[in-house]
Amino acid sequence: MSAARATSGRSTTLRRRLNLLLVAGGGLLGVVLVLSGFVLARALESQEAVTGPYFDAVTGADAAYMRLLDAETSVRGYVLTQDETALEPYHRSRESGVTFSDLADELAGEVPDGALVARARAAAAAAARWYDEFAEPTVARVREEGGATVSTAEVEAGRVLFDDARAAAESYVQAVRDSRAGAVDELATWTSATGGLVLLLVVAAVVAGASLWFALRRWVLLPVTQLGQASRAVTDGDLSHVVRVEGPGELEELAADVEQMRLGLVTQLAELRSSREEITEAHQRLSEQAEELRRSNRDLEQFAYVASHDLQEPLRKVASFTQLLQKRYSGQLDERADQYIDFAVDGAKRMQRLIQDLLGFSRVGRVAGDVVPVDLAAALERAQDQLSERIDEAGAAVTHDELPVVMGEERLLVQLFQNVVGNAVKFRHPDRPPRVHVSARRTDDAWEIEARDNGIGIDPQYAERVFVIFQRLHAKDVYDGTGIGLSLCKKIVEHHGGRIWIPDTDGEGTTIRWTLPVVEDETPRGGDEERS
Repeated sequence: MSAARATSGRSTTLRRRLNLLLVAGGGLLGVVLVLSGFVLARALESQEAVTGPYFDAVTGADAAYMRLLDAETSVRGYVLTQDETALEPYHRSRESGVTFSDLADELAGEVPDGALVARARAAAAAAARWYDEFAEPTVARVREEGGATVSTAEVEAGRVLFDDARAAAESYVQAVRDSRAGAVDELATWTSATGGLVLLLVVAAVVAGASLWFALRRWVLLPVTQLGQASRAVTDGDLSHVVRVEGPGELEELAADVEQMRLGLVTQLAELRSSREEITEAHQRLSEQAEELRRSNRDLEQFAYVASHDLQEPLRKVASFTQLLQKRYSGQLDERADQYIDFAVDGAKRMQRLIQDLLGFSRVGRVAGDVVPVDLAAALERAQDQLSERIDEAGAAVTHDELPVVMGEERLLVQLFQNVVGNAVKFRHPDRPPRVHVSARRTDDAWEIEARDNGIGIDPQYAERVFVIFQRLHAKDVYDGTGIGLSLCKKIVEHHGGRIWIPDTDGEGTTIRWTLPVVEDETPRGGDEERS
């Protein structure tokens, strides 16, 4: 993350770049728009002046000038003919609503041109002098005294006055036309400027859009494309591909984060490969050890079977001859010799029991029997039958609840009950007769069988040790046995897919529990019985 921050510090951020670009483009467009608005306003103002005040001024000036000419012609004709009809143009000019004076007043309020207004007032004054000093007196005199009363000097004086009025009027008309022409030229100028600014606005918009496009392409599209290509390369498995992007600070920071992620993946992949190699080596060693253990177990079981099987014949001879020696020579030798013979006979018997138990232990799982439905109640009864002599001798009582039918090897399950009940009878309490009760309850996918007795019990610290082969908790002279009984029970239960243990229980005696798989449509069978 420090690399990303350093990269971000070296490069201008995309936000700042876009802000600067948008401000510059917006400022340029704003200037062009303001200038365009100003030019357009001036063009509209010039158009309004051309089509409004100047047009009215030219029209009014021409009309006033024509009426002035008509009035002069009418007065001159009336002087010559004394015909009243000749004065009609004169009367119309006098009755007209627009005069040079009116035009001067209108121009003063609409056109900011003092010289033009002055010319209009000069024309109005000259026309008024002609009307007041020549036309009106001459018409009145001719109407009263006749045309002969107007001398040539007066006519010449009137002509001079009219020439002054006409010159002033023509000067005004020309000035109005020149002013309108100037306004038209100004309108053309502003119109051309408006067109140029519109073109400039279009060009500025195109330039701004192109600049924005190239900026986004360089600052966003190309770096994002580079980052995408680099990310896809890493995603496709090329973890050696360095992720590096040149561009705005945000994208460089993102690229730095992706690069950090890539480096992390490289490190994790290296660790994973190392772990996989270690796991592979460990698995290989475990496989070799498991195979070696299986081979060792097979050899051990084979050895136990062969040893126990092959030792039976010589041991049988030793036991037979020692028993014969005991019968024939008992009392004939000294007391120490009789004791030695007793030791030999007892040792031979215990050796025979040990070999028989070891042979039975080695056969479990190695010599497969038929798996059939086994009624546990019936199996318990068979075990009691085989232990009937010991049960009767100890005055023991064996009871059971309803027991289920399970799938298994009947011989092994009978042997399981025989060892459990036999241990309960062997390790009985000296102050009370043995009592053994067997019950069963259904768990999720197994039957849990429990055998509870009232014997001397087992210290909880030895609850696991008693299932180890050849492990004994008592001396041989106190309780006889080979130390194989409970280990054989464990092997039988595990051979059937269950487990066996000694739980923590309240009260006296020992409780042994084991599980056996549930068979479909199993129902408990057998009632509560007691056999002693």
